[in-house]
Amino acid sequence: MTTTLQRAGQPVAPTVSMFDPVYLGIDEYGHHVHCPFIYRNLLVAGEPGSGKSGLLNNVASHATLASLLGRVRLVLFDAKLVELGPYMGVADEFVGLDLDHAIDVLERLLIVARNRYYWLLVHRGRKIEPDDNMTIIVTLIDELAMYSTVLGTKQQQERFVELLRGLVSLGRACGMPVVAATQRPSFDIIPTSLRDLFGYRAAFRCTTIGSSAVILGQGQAEAGYNANDISPTNPGEGYLIAEGGTPRRIKAAYLSDAQIYRITDYATDVRRRNGIHTADMNKRLAALLPAA
Repeated sequence: MTTTLQRAGQPVAPTVSMFDPVYLGIDEYGHHVHCPFIYRNLLVAGEPGSGKSGLLNNVASHATLASLLGRVRLVLFDAKLVELGPYMGVADEFVGLDLDHAIDVLERLLIVARNRYYWLLVHRGRKIEPDDNMTIIVTLIDELAMYSTVLGTKQQQERFVELLRGLVSLGRACGMPVVAATQRPSFDIIPTSLRDLFGYRAAFRCTTIGSSAVILGQGQAEAGYNANDISPTNPGEGYLIAEGGTPRRIKAAYLSDAQIYRITDYATDVRRRNGIHTADMNKRLAALLPAA
């Protein structure tokens, strides 16, 4: 579904669709790994420096390029600010260290999801199709543990997890996929009722066999799929469970900071020239600063 934007009769740039599989890297045999996300949710885990943010950036960059046509909207949660920060200018929402803001955004996303299902019912559909011309809303969450166990009160944390569970449950068929990443994939951070809703999972190096099993599933280590065995000197290597359900050893493609900013600067410029929303970076950055 690769398309070309037009401006004044001249092609601006080739772009991609979220209905296209996303390029993630290569497998252990050197084959390219592409993964369709339109009807799936992905849970990513691994110790600090294991390469999970690289995988997140691959998805975010694909979504950014897909947004050039105005048919993709990004909603970003990043407690560290800097991992998804480069995409701030093309995102409809960027949530930092503010759990109230995170809860508000999830509540609004669930309203959108509910309305989309009303629309599907009226139009006799079960899921969003490319010909529906519906905007795809991609939600990316880095440092999930900060929102589920660290920021705010216990009640707020539980509310966040409850809302996220609802979005992951409903978003799949209505064009609202979720990709979430965390460093420590323990049961207190990712309750089983939430974890089991993610059809796709990626485990980069984990500190324990148990942590690997939380992501890949019980019995996978005994079958030879253990993220604890991944070398700490090989960031980007991990196990991906996607289509087929069998873990696949992959090496995530790496985008440097310069490459990421080149993509986002380019996307911001093209979107602005074509009348598509771009965020006021100064206002957005000011809103993320702690109150004096």
